Amino acid sequence: MATKEENVRHFLSLIKRSQRGAFKIYIGMIAGVGKTYKMLQEAHEMLDNGIDVQIGYVETHGRAGTEAQLKGLPVIPRKKIFYKGKELEEMDLDAILQLHPELVIVDELAHTNVGGCRNEKRWQDVMDLLEAGINVISAVNIQHIESLNEDIKGIAGIEVKERIPDKVLEEADEVVNIDLTAEELINRLKAGKIYKTEKIQTALSNFFKTENILQLRELALKEVAFRVEKKVETEVIPEEKAIHRELYLACISSNEKTPRHIIRRTARLASRYNTDFIALYVQTPSESPDRINLSVQRHLLNHFKLVTELGGELVQVASPDIIQAIIDVCHERHITTVCMGQPTLTWSKIFKMHRYGYFLRNLSEMDIKLIIFPQ
Repeated sequence: MATKEENVRHFLSLIKRSQRGAFKIYIGMIAGVGKTYKMLQEAHEMLDNGIDVQIGYVETHGRAGTEAQLKGLPVIPRKKIFYKGKELEEMDLDAILQLHPELVIVDELAHTNVGGCRNEKRWQDVMDLLEAGINVISAVNIQHIESLNEDIKGIAGIEVKERIPDKVLEEADEVVNIDLTAEELINRLKAGKIYKTEKIQTALSNFFKTENILQLRELALKEVAFRVEKKVETEVIPEEKAIHRELYLACISSNEKTPRHIIRRTARLASRYNTDFIALYVQTPSESPDRINLSVQRHLLNHFKLVTELGGELVQVASPDIIQAIIDVCHERHITTVCMGQPTLTWSKIFKMHRYGYFLRNLSEMDIKLIIFPQ
């Protein structure tokens, strides 16, 4: 039975949701598939139907077809900011909020704003617009989604710096894939419709390799299918059948890289099963505030930030016994699945055979699954 407080919170969330703007995201597998073109095309259709549409920010990248689509659409002038001796332009969030159009087009969702802007990231600007009741159409490429960061690195061999948390996609009322075959995309590139002539060969030799495009296309198609599936589960399936029973626990350390992998994979699993995850950091005496070094502390802060961005809950426990701390949290929080990295030489000191057996027995008694992600 739901408590009175839960019922009130649920009703308030419904009210807030009804006052919020609608949010549509176009996802592409790579630059040049036509996301911006499609957004502008839709803006024209809305304008023709009497909708108050404004262009908040669009990046044409000098593409003739995209620039042609921009003609005839009302554009809110960009804000000029002086930063490190240079004059730069950013989307004018305050001007959009003051004008309060019915619909605003905001490109480059993963963009990092110049210092001095209200928000660090453009997706945060979009959240402000939605909260103000303004409808937003935006676009992003698949490589900018946080939980797919390591998949993208494995495909393209580079780490994409500008990323959006998965929760941004979860906020969207509609997610649409802009799809092209690898052959169509490469033909567009060779025809000079994506980059200038001098950049074409470099692009073909790097990110625009056929094998890269095919893998990125598969990721984009799967992501949109996943979002549609989640929408059906949350909006179509009766609430009593959609009770969240799973709760994932990501066990993280102060290691620089492995915890990021565990956090992203656990967040992905939780999102897949439409549920939540907790990230647990056990602070041993060697990493107490008076003994931990600055670089390790910096790694931890980055991990904690990633947990928050991916919608997880962070739990910190001070204990000399990592195994017991994990077991205790599992018991207290009714965890159903524990996720951790493959034991390293450091872990071998902790996971001595008898302690590892003790750990597994306790998980078994609590009917908790264990997932070990490879390094």
